[in-house]
Amino acid sequence: MKRPGSDFFYFYSIMKKKYKKKVWRIKMQSAAELKSLLNRIDHKGYPAYKDTKGIYQFQGYELSIDHVQGDPFASPSKVSVRVRGRQAAFPKELYKERHQRVALQDELTRQFGRRAERFAFKAKGSGKSGLISVSRCGQEVLERTACRIDERTGDVTLRMEIGFPANGRTINARELEKILFEFVPECVRYSLFYKNMNEGKLREIIDLAEDQHYIREMLSELGLCAFVANGSILPRESGISAKPMRGGVKFISSKEQEVTLELPHKGKLTGMGIKKGITLIVGGGYHGKSTLLKALELGVYDHIAGDGREYVITDASALKLRAEDGRSIQKTDISMFINDLPNGKDTVGFCTEDASGSTSQAANVVEGIEAGTKLLLIDEDTSATNFMIRDELMQRVIHREMEPITPFIERIRELYEEYDISTVIVAGSSGAYFHIADSVIQMDRYMPKDITAFAKKEAETFPAISVPEVAAKRPDFRRCPTANRELKSGDRVKMKVMGCEAVSINRDTIDLRYVEQLTDSEQLTTLGYCIRYAQKQIIDGKKTLQEIVGELEKTLDKGGLEALSGSGSSVPCMAMPRRQEIFACFNRYRGLKL
Repeated sequence: MKRPGSDFFYFYSIMKKKYKKKVWRIKMQSAAELKSLLNRIDHKGYPAYKDTKGIYQFQGYELSIDHVQGDPFASPSKVSVRVRGRQAAFPKELYKERHQRVALQDELTRQFGRRAERFAFKAKGSGKSGLISVSRCGQEVLERTACRIDERTGDVTLRMEIGFPANGRTINARELEKILFEFVPECVRYSLFYKNMNEGKLREIIDLAEDQHYIREMLSELGLCAFVANGSILPRESGISAKPMRGGVKFISSKEQEVTLELPHKGKLTGMGIKKGITLIVGGGYHGKSTLLKALELGVYDHIAGDGREYVITDASALKLRAEDGRSIQKTDISMFINDLPNGKDTVGFCTEDASGSTSQAANVVEGIEAGTKLLLIDEDTSATNFMIRDELMQRVIHREMEPITPFIERIRELYEEYDISTVIVAGSSGAYFHIADSVIQMDRYMPKDITAFAKKEAETFPAISVPEVAAKRPDFRRCPTANRELKSGDRVKMKVMGCEAVSINRDTIDLRYVEQLTDSEQLTTLGYCIRYAQKQIIDGKKTLQEIVGELEKTLDKGGLEALSGSGSSVPCMAMPRRQEIFACFNRYRGLKL
């Protein structure tokens, strides 16, 4: 039996538990035996490729054919390679901590992907024949199933997809032999062995990860909710490209908000520290307000060197809020913001299949509190106006007792003082928030200016918004879902991911297009598996949603992303979402029974 931590061991433990009897080790075959097998099945019907499934010993690594596609037009076959720790020989100091390990895994995936691109479709055939691909990494550094380094042994496992070649539906084994015996070995040789890699570059990547981790850990100690380093490039190349804009304006902090940090590797780094509390970002159109907010919302992730936002670091729990007309809300206590509806509808356990802008944004705030968020990020442009503010004139014309909505402006100070939740708001048309803001930042041609004193003085000549005399009751989070019978007992669950916009589970589609901090489709794959795993293993009608998500987090911490799929080495391409996105997925899942 292979050592704990390996893909095989996971499969072994699952099978042993299921059948309560000994499971024999899958026989390791040689690369020569694989080549002989390919010769035997050449020119046969495509199903004969199924015989290749197994583990083969190549020089310096093991190649495992985990799943074979049904025909050349189906989803590609799943193949993985494992290099033992003593042969990969990556120094322990490069992966001993989780943030280091995630950064190294990310870089190995990128290195392998770049080499694999050179060989993609060089092996010819029908359909997906000749495809060689791994997870396509973006600007963010995410934990993925694509590459895993065992923290104890140093074993490196990399998963890829390969289109097994065919002419029509007839096997072209000669072309697959090229892939498995020429192309893949070269990718492995120069991507997964420390001796063949640029040691200096790897060290720089790990140093950057350590510096980013240090800043994130220091935020709370310094009384900050975010940090933006001087010299950062915040504008992106285009609306469809996350790469930095060429010639983009470099960010420089105002002197009033300047903070200098002493990082473990980079040394002194100066930038803008956004203090806890209420921060207002203002300025003319096209001057960079939303660009700054976008950088802050993605600052919950580490970014690769050269992105321009490497040192834009936000509180890890930060949540971007917006109105979501039409979303599903299930038994959410929105009474903090909405009460005494004319139709008498309950707002402590509010339910709707078609939320309005104000009710959806109220639910988003309360669900954020439930998820443990300590920073809310809001853009006026994507918010419901009647949820955000009621000006003095409107308050005089429509008295408070006639209006069921308590706008956000009347609760924002309470959120900070009672719940320790800070808020950063982008405002372009309403000055009402000047009265209550702790800091006011004006963006002028992508450069920040602290205008807090000036804004406060000007606000004195305008009436302030009155706030409720009594604080709101704390929201009730005792929501205990019951299991969906179809998912709990069904062996086959049909799941489909639609980019970063939605994931469907059987007949239910979970709309996640407005969960704007999801940055990779593989995160949605993970969210789909979170729903499935929770339905099968956790949900019992007694646990609250907070307890369910807590158990999911423990499962991920202990067994990694692979623990959700329960399929041994043949795991799907997954990337780690945050706690906030797991909550968001459950809250938008219409199939959840509450």
